[in-house]
Parts: sequence; C-alpha cells; structure tokens
Amino acid sequence: MPGHLRDYFVVLPDSAAGAAVAGRLPVRESAGRSAAQESTGAAAAGDGGLTVAHPSGRPWVVARPAFREVSHLRRGDDALVLIGPDRVPESVLAALLEGARDRAGLERRLARQPGLYHVIARLSGQTWIRGTASGLRRIYHARHPEAGTIASDRPAVLARLIDAPLDDGALALRMLDFLPHPLSRRVVWRGVHETGAGYGLALPVAAPGTAAAPAEYRWWEPPPPELPLAEGARALGEAIAASVRAHVGGHDRISCELSGGLDSTALTFAARATGPRRLSLLTVAARDRYSEDETWARRAVELAGQDDHPTPTAPNRHGDEPTAVGLSTTVRRSTASDRHVDPDQPADPDRPGDPDRRANPDRHADPGLEHRVIPADDAPYFYADLASCAAELNDEPLPVAPGRARAELLLGRAHATGSRYHLTGYGGDELFLGLPHAYQDLFRGNPLTAWNHLGGLRHQLGWPLLPTVKALLNRSSFPRWLAGAVTAEAQPVARTPLLSWGVRQSLRPWFTELANSLIVEEFRAAAEGAEPIDPWRGRHVDIDAVRMGARHFQAMEDIGTTIGLPVAAPFYDDRVLEATLAVRLPDRISPWRYKPLLVEAMRGVVPDALLARTTKDHMSSDEHQGLREHGPQLAELWTGSRLAERGLVDGRQLLRLTAEPFSPVLVEHSISSTVAGETWLRSAENAWPPAPSRSDRTPPLTRTSEAVL
Repeated sequence: MPGHLRDYFVVLPDSAAGAAVAGRLPVRESAGRSAAQESTGAAAAGDGGLTVAHPSGRPWVVARPAFREVSHLRRGDDALVLIGPDRVPESVLAALLEGARDRAGLERRLARQPGLYHVIARLSGQTWIRGTASGLRRIYHARHPEAGTIASDRPAVLARLIDAPLDDGALALRMLDFLPHPLSRRVVWRGVHETGAGYGLALPVAAPGTAAAPAEYRWWEPPPPELPLAEGARALGEAIAASVRAHVGGHDRISCELSGGLDSTALTFAARATGPRRLSLLTVAARDRYSEDETWARRAVELAGQDDHPTPTAPNRHGDEPTAVGLSTTVRRSTASDRHVDPDQPADPDRPGDPDRRANPDRHADPGLEHRVIPADDAPYFYADLASCAAELNDEPLPVAPGRARAELLLGRAHATGSRYHLTGYGGDELFLGLPHAYQDLFRGNPLTAWNHLGGLRHQLGWPLLPTVKALLNRSSFPRWLAGAVTAEAQPVARTPLLSWGVRQSLRPWFTELANSLIVEEFRAAAEGAEPIDPWRGRHVDIDAVRMGARHFQAMEDIGTTIGLPVAAPFYDDRVLEATLAVRLPDRISPWRYKPLLVEAMRGVVPDALLARTTKDHMSSDEHQGLREHGPQLAELWTGSRLAERGLVDGRQLLRLTAEPFSPVLVEHSISSTVAGETWLRSAENAWPPAPSRSDRTPPLTRTSEAVL
C-alpha cells in the first residue's frame, strides 16, 4: 500500500454527502504506528482512523496518522485541531482557544508554539485550515461533486475521492530540476489545488448540505531583518532547541544522521540535550578518499562522549528495555508541557533554550551514546533499486527519488538500533549558507557593504567583474524573469553571476516538442500577474529555496513511514525560519565565514572545535558512478517508459544514454528528475487498494479525539 495511505487527514463539510465521503477514505495499514502513540495522545483511534466531529455529529476531521499526534479541544461550537510531531497538552490548547476571538487572535497565540503543525480551527462557524510557512506541512483542496469542498494534506487522497486524471502539464514541469514559485504549487492531478505556503484555506459559513466556496488568506509574513548577530543567534538557538524537543523530547531512544557537517552536528548536540537514554549516531562513509565528513563525525562523537551530565529523571517508557547504566545528561528529559508555551504567559527573555571496526558501534565515556559508521561499500550508488520507489507515492515526482535506496539503508540502520525518532540536518544549507541573490537586497540599503561582500564572493566563484555589475544593477520584475526562466539554450556557465529572482533552467535534449511546449507555456501563463513571495529578491529566493527543500524532504518522511521510523528535519520549523530571516543580512551571510548565524546560535551547545569547520563534502561522483553501475536497470526503466507513452520524453534517446553514462549530455544535463517522474508514474498506476465495501463505509464517529470545555 502506498505510503500516503498510511498517513493523511481530510477535512469534510457538515453534510450527509461529507459523511459519505468519510466512508470512502482509504484505510490505513495497522503497521507503522509507534507504540507510544497507541497509548498516548489526545486523539482516540478507531477502525484505522481518528475522527473529530462537527457539532452535528457528522465527521469534520478524519485523520489516519502513522506517527503524528492529533490534539483537539472543543469549546461550544468552536474547536481547534493541531496535527504534528507531539501531543499538545490540553491546558495549552485551552489557552489558545479561550483567548482567541478571531482568526488573527488565534494566529498570534500559535506563534508562541513550534511551527510544525497543521492547524484546523472552527471559529464562529467558519472552518479554516493551514500548514506551515516553511512549506513542510501543506494543504490541498478539491471540489467533490456531491460534498463540495474537501481538504487534505495529501493530494493523492483527494484525487482518488474525485477520480481526478493526471495533468500532463504539471508532469512535464516535474522533469525540471526544480520549480520556482508559484509553479511549485501546480498539482499533478487535475481539479486538485494546493494552498500556498504562508496562506490558509477558509471555508465560509454554510448551511449543512450546501457547497462552500473556499478562499485563501495570508496568515504569515517574514519578519524584517533587523536583529544583530548576537541577539538573532540567541533566538535561533532557542528555536532549534524547541523544535528538537517537540520532536524527540520524552523519547528514550532516538537517532541522528551525523554526516560530520555543521548542520547535523548541531542537531546531534541539541538532541543529546533532551536527555534520551540512548542516542544512536549514524554516519555513511564516503568513497572519496579526500572526504572529511567521517573525520569530523568521529571528532564530534568523541567530544560528545566527554561531556558531563546528570542522570535523566524521566522513567523508561518501555519497561522491557534496560536502562543504560551511567548515562548522564545536562538536561532532564522533557515532558509535553515542557515543549509548549502557555500563550497567556509572557515570554521569558532569559530562557536558554564493516567487518572492520567501522562496522561496530563506537563506545564512549557516555554509555548512552553510540556511533555507527556505515562502510562506503555498503551504501548504494544513486539509481540503485529504483523498483523500491513503488513503496511510496509522494505528493508529486521528487528529484530525490534516485537516492531512495541510500536513504532506506540509513533509515533502516537507524531503525535497527531501536530508535523511536530520527533527526536529520535537512534544511540547514537553504537556511544558513545564504544565496548570492541576497546581495541584491543588501545593495539597496548598504551598497558599500554589499559590494565589499560581493567582491569576496566574486573571487571565490570566479565571477567576472562586468557581468557581476550588470547583474547587480538589473531591476527586472519578477513576472518578466519568470516568463524567461526556462530556455532551450544550454545552461549558463558556472561563472555566471546569480543575482536575479532565481536560476534559469534548460530544457533537456530528451524532452519531446510536446513536453517543451507544455513547460514553456506553463511558465508564461504563471508569469501573468505573478507576485513574488517577498518584494526583495534575496528574501524571495531564500524562502523559495527553503520551501523547495521542505517539499523534497517529504520523500524522507515517507520512507521512514514505510520502515516504521518517524523522520524529522527540525530546521524546517517556522520558528527557525523566522529567527533566521530576522537577522541583518551582513550578519547572517558572509563570504568569509561559514554559516555564521548557525555557528553563533550553537556556541555553548556544540564544542568550539566543531564549530570551526568551514568545508562541505559533496557526492556528485556517486551520482555519475551510479549511472554506470545501474545502466541495465535504467535501460529497463526506459523500455516501456510511461513518460514516453504520454509523449513527454524520447524513450529511444534515453535508452541510448544508458550505454553512455559519461556522455557530455549527462554531464551537462541531470537525468534525476526524469527518472523520478518515470518511477512516480509507475507507482501511481497501482496506488489504490480496492474500495471499501458499503458495509465498511461508516466512519468511526463514536470514538473521537474530543476534549470538551
């Protein structure tokens, strides 16, 4: 059964037709839900799902989560539902709902909580739904022929309910490496629509049985970049700590991907501060002999094992699992109340927020800490085991699909340690590296500083002087840039200054004329009246990059659901995004310092010796080697290609390229997104189990998640 059927929710209208739709929902597999969730949480399970009712008793929210918690509170006819990584205490829900007179008031109170939740609220008869500003949690909606507007966090569920066909224009777009705003919102099923990140979906008051037309509203604005480095770093450190606690606080066994890079190292130490009884760290060794990641990862584990801490105070949540004697930690284990803030309390400004030895876990002074290094030869190359992509049906084709086997290996090893939750450093590059486009913003307010920083960056990247000046002075509008953001010309050379609204992309040689015309027309149509995420180019590009990364991270979450291990990227928390954007540009990014804001935010948490790293490893050689190693599997993929059947690619040219893995064509043009589109289409063919029989179509209304005031 596809991954999306194991974890989703829908929001239904208050009508008999809406109740009938609830009976047609796919049934979640029983496997995959954590033992902790089956015994805790504000929502009660029933027949594979959880139901929150309208005041009429009809189903309002039907959730079938694998790992996420559903927290709900009702006050008269008003109600609040939060779906996220942890259970929100009833006292916090009550403070949120009691003090909110309208949507804006509720949003102000929600801003004090971690930005990780889907929010579903009913106030004064109006239902509104939103995801997160980072784009990690998204909202989709569709018009059902009988029930009217229905909404979900999974477009595939809505597509099934309305029998939506695939959209070739949206599929063609997904063969590009990435989609800029607003094209990233183009859903691959006709009749299913995505609500933009930072926007919510409002369903107006309507009499039962009538169809309500939805309306989007903006609930989030990026903060102004005003804070100095010291103050901004403190806020960022608190946001990271709160996000990590929301995910893993209270879990006795957790794991982290410790690549050796700064992002994963920061999360490793933040996770350790939550006081787990066992923290397993996993590093995949690199094939490149010049790689530094493993060395830095081992150094991090060594320093982590030398710290002194008191024994955690929370009891073991699983009685049959032995406690690691001698484990120590600087912070007691957190409870649900520790992870949430009472909205009525003022903020506390002083709160800190192989066969060889590598195949065996490294043991350290801290017996609750273990390090497992996966030998490089164990790690699959890209494009390995593409058939396994059928285990999940992502919301859309994602270019990370060719690396699925590698991700499955890492998460499988983490699961084998007994981990209850796995953390990754995804999102760190998008947030903390800083893209060159930001210097456009700085130039408008502080041209001398901008030119000074650009000079350093220009020498590092080899940008010629005159093209850099021309790009810096370019003031083309966002619609004009978007209309020309895709071209049949060769990709720009590496030394082309990147200071516009995004990156221009090239159409691939194996795209058909139909695909090319569809893509060009999609860009041109989107450009008509398009508005940027933010009027400032740098902030627009920064936020779009974060949202793109959050969208791609769904593939990791779905693989974790398949394996039975929840996977999280705390950097995609809205509070982390806001804390980053609130810092002054010259302090946040610099050509002379590596991720200065993250370094200062983690100072005192991560040892200074680890914060001194200024390099980053890459795996481009693994991708090209994967084309050679897995040429026969790719040839099989292009034989009977679904994309070719739809007239979008030249299957014969792709077949020829499998015998030429180091062809200049493949060096210049990545094939990963085309592979992702092909594997996704094959997964979509057999996505749906048989529809439930009529006798099974009564939703579990008698068991709800309600707490009533």
